[in-house]
Amino acid sequence: MASKKQTGKQRTAAKKTKPPTIQRKAVAAAATKPAKKRARKTTVKKTAGEALIFGIRPYRPDKKEEYMNPRQREHFRSILEAWRGQLYDEVSRTVHNMQDENINHPDPSDRASQETDIALELRNRDRERKLLRKISQSMALIDSDDYGFCEKCGEEIGLRRLEARPTATLCVDCKTLDEIRERQMA
Repeated sequence: MASKKQTGKQRTAAKKTKPPTIQRKAVAAAATKPAKKRARKTTVKKTAGEALIFGIRPYRPDKKEEYMNPRQREHFRSILEAWRGQLYDEVSRTVHNMQDENINHPDPSDRASQETDIALELRNRDRERKLLRKISQSMALIDSDDYGFCEKCGEEIGLRRLEARPTATLCVDCKTLDEIRERQMA
């Protein structure tokens, strides 16, 4: 029984020496923690307030810069072109997928599932086709120097709103009034 009792010195010695596997795990965990923290900090610094718009950085206007100057129009043209390129890539991907997946399934439920998937894909492409038309209209507005101004009231739409929705043609106030009218009509 005396062998089970430990003195104070023996207890501290037992605490200091852990089994080798536990020591290795603790050392490995301690070695990886600082690296993870460093990686998170650098990622946060790169992306804080810098959400890319179709691979393009947000526009940072100068203090006394005129609204919709050539530099801003070029910025929005590049956003619209990148967006259009992305949509064209999706269209070509869909065409290739539909050509490759043209299989006649013997099971009616498999066939119905395939037809549903195709219908959904075609509906998405139709929405993107309409969006491509809006992008083309926005590019024409940039060419005519009318881009960035509300169609109804003629006020500035705003850089942040245009970056959020590059095809916007109405300012926030006019769009809000249109949505209220739509709800009242419905």
